[in-house]
Amino acid sequence: MTASTDTGLAGRLAGMRICICLGGGGVGKTTTSAALALELAARGQKVAVITIDPARRLASALGLSGPAGRRAQVGEHRIDPELFAAQGIEMKGELWAMMLDPKRTLDEAIANLEPEARTRREILANPIYRELSTAVAGSQELSAIAELYALHNERDFDVIVLDTPPSRNALDFLDAPTRLLGFLEGRALQVFLAPGGLTARLFGRSTALVFSIFARVTGVDMLSDLSQFFRSVSGVIDPFSQRTRDVAALLRESSTVFLIVTSPEPEPAREAVFMARKLDSRGMSRGELIINRVNHDGLRGHSVDQLCRLLAPDLGEPLAARVARNLADFDVLAQRDRETIARLSSELREDNPVLVPQLDEDVQDLRGLARVAEHLFA
Repeated sequence: MTASTDTGLAGRLAGMRICICLGGGGVGKTTTSAALALELAARGQKVAVITIDPARRLASALGLSGPAGRRAQVGEHRIDPELFAAQGIEMKGELWAMMLDPKRTLDEAIANLEPEARTRREILANPIYRELSTAVAGSQELSAIAELYALHNERDFDVIVLDTPPSRNALDFLDAPTRLLGFLEGRALQVFLAPGGLTARLFGRSTALVFSIFARVTGVDMLSDLSQFFRSVSGVIDPFSQRTRDVAALLRESSTVFLIVTSPEPEPAREAVFMARKLDSRGMSRGELIINRVNHDGLRGHSVDQLCRLLAPDLGEPLAARVARNLADFDVLAQRDRETIARLSSELREDNPVLVPQLDEDVQDLRGLARVAEHLFA
């Protein structure tokens, strides 16, 4: 592992409690999050890394997948220190990892916020709640709010590293506390919670008749389920609203930093600029710019003919010519990457972005994450 330093990424993360990685899809953001967490733990901190990436690639990299790709762990799970030792990694601290499970997280939040066991059972068993807690749209952001609160306020981690969905979806996470508070404290919800409000004030006779026919045909009393759901959750709305306000404040604290992860390809680079401007407009602390998969190999100042002559004695002329032409292709990519890095540095006012080279193979294990960490903290 790399030596401790007060410059670069290590210096930027000093004293941070929350580290949130944002970026487009396919730029290595999940790997970067895991590598960051691994290095911080190796340096002696107790670190939790959590992902809300639907692809859940982090599970495989950290050895949390069970047979046939199924997750073997529920909740945060400490990575066995012997796994690090077996791959030659000195681990001075603790590394904990978890995959965000929206339903489990929301179930736990309900259990913590509702003191009455009977009401808890009513909420968890209600068909409306089951649909909401497992829905794709919005459930990840809501559960991320609950999980971030729990890890920050109810656990003893030194640092929490949070992976996020691709950048435009990551905005949903950034805005989720505001949107959720608007719903929890809005007039629309109060109509549902008012005595008799759901039936008498929201639905007229014709709508109630439709629900009645629907119940007789399907056996599902949707109106009753809705009424029961909003009655049962009324007691947890105020404490959940307070937690949401706490998370909204946490995202803007000086101990929270957002790292933008990108690659030199044109679309991810544009996403990085978009995300940086959104963070700045929200008053959120923007940390280092991390550019993954940077191409360095190429002709290194030689022409194709010059390189052919240099390689021919060892490779023979036909093979030397093929190698030189191949390196010429890489040279085009390397030049593109240099131009993209210069443009991003200028637009985002990042004089020294963190550069991680294009690796020869995918990161599949802890040793691979450690190699990424060496580049991140070099």
